[in-house]
Amino acid sequence: MNPYDIAAFIWPSYTGDEPRTRIFWPEGYGEWQTVKSMGDKGYPGCRWPRKPVWGYVNEADRYVMEMQIEAAVSHGVNVFIYDWYWYDDRPFLENCLNDGFLKARNNDKMRFYLMWANHNATHLWDKRNSADLSTVIWNGAVTPEIFDKICDRTIERYFKRDNYYKIDGCPVYMVFDVDNLIRTFGSTTACREGLRRFRRKTQEAGFPGLHLQFVHWDRHHYNWLAEDDAMRGKSNAEIYEFLGVDSVTSYNWGASIRFDGEYTDVTDAYEKSIRATQASISIPFYPNLSIGWDNNVRFQDFVPGVVVNNTPENVEAACRRIKAFADASLQSGRMHAPLITVNSWNEWTETSYLEPDDLYGYGYLEAFRRVFLEEVTE
Repeated sequence: MNPYDIAAFIWPSYTGDEPRTRIFWPEGYGEWQTVKSMGDKGYPGCRWPRKPVWGYVNEADRYVMEMQIEAAVSHGVNVFIYDWYWYDDRPFLENCLNDGFLKARNNDKMRFYLMWANHNATHLWDKRNSADLSTVIWNGAVTPEIFDKICDRTIERYFKRDNYYKIDGCPVYMVFDVDNLIRTFGSTTACREGLRRFRRKTQEAGFPGLHLQFVHWDRHHYNWLAEDDAMRGKSNAEIYEFLGVDSVTSYNWGASIRFDGEYTDVTDAYEKSIRATQASISIPFYPNLSIGWDNNVRFQDFVPGVVVNNTPENVEAACRRIKAFADASLQSGRMHAPLITVNSWNEWTETSYLEPDDLYGYGYLEAFRRVFLEEVTE
């Protein structure tokens, strides 16, 4: 049995079942269209073209997800974190969660929780136009009224499921973009009140409380806030305390360090960074394991920032180092749950995925199995 909760992010774009995705991927099978278009551009560290061992499957199909759940849990991955979107006053890309995972007959083997990916939608997802990232197609900030609607819907549809992930009995809800969360309310004081309403709603639904988790962005200060906002120019640690955040984690290592170069070097840099972060905040920091980084798949021209030599062997070594950090943090009480997040299960267009490909096969999954299943039971 795995004593750790290994929680891999799911990018739910590998389906054509959401009609609005056609503006980005008109061929009708989601971002697999972009993956299939990538050839060898010849830059150092290019791992493309790559093909998924399982094929260009529809991840909103329950039978596909039944297979993926079995593969995940048998290699130590026992939680999925679904990127969840709300654009234009309605959900976006819910199909993989609602029709795939939640209808899978074996989903009781896997817990899940939501990360509200409340960033702006730009042309990043459209390779034809990705040179222009300044145009906002949909704004990730909403209104306080819509936020309340999102809270009600989330509690009713997801928190109440038996396999929703909880810490100390409290459903965990992650927010990706703290700035857009504050913009939703117009001020940090109004944001704090909105989050308190979310907590009350969660308690009224029968839970002991809400575990609010933020994605941590290193060296971030809130200088953009209005001059009369009490938290203008404050640090992350001060914002977390003011808003009542329960914990933070990384979406990937790029939130903390320059995610470029040799994988062993960026592992060193990330470990150093999270130790400093842990010392600077009063709430738990749950560490992350990132498989790599290269999002040239989404661009016509070369974009700097490529992690090289992220072999299964080097990823396995990183797993051991992050596990050692987590072991020490649990022992000292700095972490309250045995949680490690992973980027990711299927971020093919960022070249950071656990799903098997034709380069390393099941190598990454086997590395996780050795560290988080085999070695902990020896």
